[in-house]
Amino acid sequence: METLAPSRSSFSPPSKRLTKAHALDLLRNAPLKELGQMALERKRQLHPNRITTFIVDRNINYTNICWVDCHFCAFYRKPGDPDAYLLSFEEIDEKIEELLAIGGTQILFQGGVHPKLGIEYYEALIEHIHTKYPQITIHGFSAVEIAYIAKKSNLSYTQVLRRLQAKGLSSIPGAGAEILSDRVRAIISPNKLTSDQWLQIHEAAHEIGMKSTATMMYGSVERDEEIIEHWDRIRDLQDRTGGFRAFIMWSFQPRNTRLWREGVVKFKSSPNRYLRLLALSRLFLDNIPNIQSSWVTQGSHVGQLALLFGANDLGSTMMEENVVRAAGAQHRMNQAEMIRLIKDVGEIPAKRNTAYEILEVYQ
Repeated sequence: METLAPSRSSFSPPSKRLTKAHALDLLRNAPLKELGQMALERKRQLHPNRITTFIVDRNINYTNICWVDCHFCAFYRKPGDPDAYLLSFEEIDEKIEELLAIGGTQILFQGGVHPKLGIEYYEALIEHIHTKYPQITIHGFSAVEIAYIAKKSNLSYTQVLRRLQAKGLSSIPGAGAEILSDRVRAIISPNKLTSDQWLQIHEAAHEIGMKSTATMMYGSVERDEEIIEHWDRIRDLQDRTGGFRAFIMWSFQPRNTRLWREGVVKFKSSPNRYLRLLALSRLFLDNIPNIQSSWVTQGSHVGQLALLFGANDLGSTMMEENVVRAAGAQHRMNQAEMIRLIKDVGEIPAKRNTAYEILEVYQ
């Protein structure tokens, strides 16, 4: 595909695929308002019906026990800690029943990387949920969890994914990507899988017909070039597989984390930075149809503003969220507020399912 050379004199919407050099120039030099206008124009091209979607789901963190010891995480506990837990199937059922009562359709299912849990536990868990609640889509288990299950159970990534898919796992989230730079990962999560492994697991999922999402957590120790390299690697994989349904980006929440306590990260990323990166992601990731707003980390008003900077999805009502809340983010939103925020920017709200199929439109 033809590429566009960088130019400091013009910030018109790119008509061809952005190069990394052009993206870096836009990131550093384009006025925020102009960047937002370019992203909105691209969004209108991809979604001319002006529909903004959301989903009613629940995060179920089945365990907070984790051996990986990421320096940016305030959620995990070590085995033996007094507040460490592993939910029983009955406790998980209660959470799903509460979700069904408000019309939910999906559970985002992920936890810490529990050192004692192998493939048999996960197969039993998914089969239990899928059999008892066939109307619920199971969107679960980050690449980090998949990698550990494979290692502990002496299986390949594909074997793990096929076995979980056979029991009812529908898709996998993009959690664990952070920044796809091994320099960054060595600082913020030295025990986690490499950037290549994250990509390999998502590619393995795509190859068996299992869709996934791509994510990015910025605002720790990454450089501008590493952010763009992250997008480039995601775009390259999407070119080959078409398996990413959406891209979700959020800022590092530093409070209560080791990176904050030790002074590695001294500042919380600003809303300006969020909107700038969001807009540029919409322009760079030209092969991913859906960009999600992260109101959970940014708050409802910046989350709403994101809809004018390229996002076409407001994410989840998130009946329950524990991970970023442990790091200090306390934002909440219900379905009625989502509908109001979407209408306020001239968009048409619509409830969707995991596959981004429209379930109900609110005119």
